Amino acid sequence: MSIARIRKNDTVVVTHGNDAGRTGTVKSVDPKKGTAIVEGLNKHKKAMRRTQTNEGGLVEIELPIRLCKLMPYDAEAKKGSRVCTAEKDGKKARKLKASGKVL
Repeated sequence: MSIARIRKNDTVVVTHGNDAGRTGTVKSVDPKKGTAIVEGLNKHKKAMRRTQTNEGGLVEIELPIRLCKLMPYDAEAKKGSRVCTAEKDGKKARKLKASGKVL
């Protein structure tokens, strides 16, 4: 369903929603569902029951964000950038359109 424009450990910027304009690092990607979990973004509070290992109470967790609302962040251009494919050392690589930098 999704293209391989966003991968784990990429820095991304959110384009829509409550966290629009904020950046973060991708923790995990689920290509079948078309979602990604981004560190520090889309946080929600969840009530957890106390267990032997967990203290319990209200815990902040990061919920998945749709991939269509994320763009790879280009540090040189200081904005989100589209991605195209390019060859690097005879292999396919992802290249940012804004600055031409290969990921």
